[in-house]
Amino acid sequence: MNTKTSSLPSAMSVGAASMSISKPRRFARKLPKRSIWPTWALLSVQTAILVGFVALWEIAATRGWLDAFFWSQPSAIAHTMGIFFTQGNAFVDIAYTFRSTIMGFVIGTTLGAVLGMSFWWSRNYAMIMQPYIICLESIPKLALAPLIILVFGMGLASKVAIATALTLVVSTLTAYSGVQAVDRDQEKLFYSLGASRWQVFTKLVAPSCIPWVISILRVNIGLALTGSIVGEFVASQHGLGRTILYAGQTYEIALVWVAVLVLSTLSIVMYVAVSWLERILRKGAVH
Repeated sequence: MNTKTSSLPSAMSVGAASMSISKPRRFARKLPKRSIWPTWALLSVQTAILVGFVALWEIAATRGWLDAFFWSQPSAIAHTMGIFFTQGNAFVDIAYTFRSTIMGFVIGTTLGAVLGMSFWWSRNYAMIMQPYIICLESIPKLALAPLIILVFGMGLASKVAIATALTLVVSTLTAYSGVQAVDRDQEKLFYSLGASRWQVFTKLVAPSCIPWVISILRVNIGLALTGSIVGEFVASQHGLGRTILYAGQTYEIALVWVAVLVLSTLSIVMYVAVSWLERILRKGAVH
């Protein structure tokens, strides 16, 4: 009898404990599901928005809701684009802007990465150069465009120089941040195993900085394109920036829009190409 009564409280306690454990399950809420539309649906909505915007623009310009002289209209832009590609220097201008952008991007990114990683070799060297790098970063480099044009001339070299100036400092500071993030304990381990400074740099520092440099590629391609266009605004014989400047001065608003659309397409193509290159480099850095 005592055995039965003694087992009763333990059974009740087990039951109460199981009820207390199961209670929170009643109030457990499921996380909301975030449904992602299929690709065709996203493309359909994007296309519908674009078509609707162009149609509204055309209707507003035709009925006088917008001043067609200042805003132009899609039909006039399409007509001007046909003339631009068939009778103008469209491909010469596109190639000129593309070439200066890519050259400035490659030179600025490479030199900036090398300069930033070189700060690892000497802390005194890094501390001496750091104020100058920060000062160069704070200077509005676009304001130096007329001076760069005077030094390098009106040709391609000046556009490449401006694009390089915009990308060099950003790459340098990013690479230097990668140098500062290198694990000091791993450096000590390398040295304890008998590695030389060059081996530590090539086997540890440079691989550690590569992801930092890769992360700045998409930013640099936009900065390089901006530098090229600004250089063409100041003084140039070719390029999409020169076309925009000429069309604005002669009030050919449709031609302005044509050049802007071509420039936007070129920037998207270069951005996609750099994004693809970034994925390839990241896979190589991981492996």
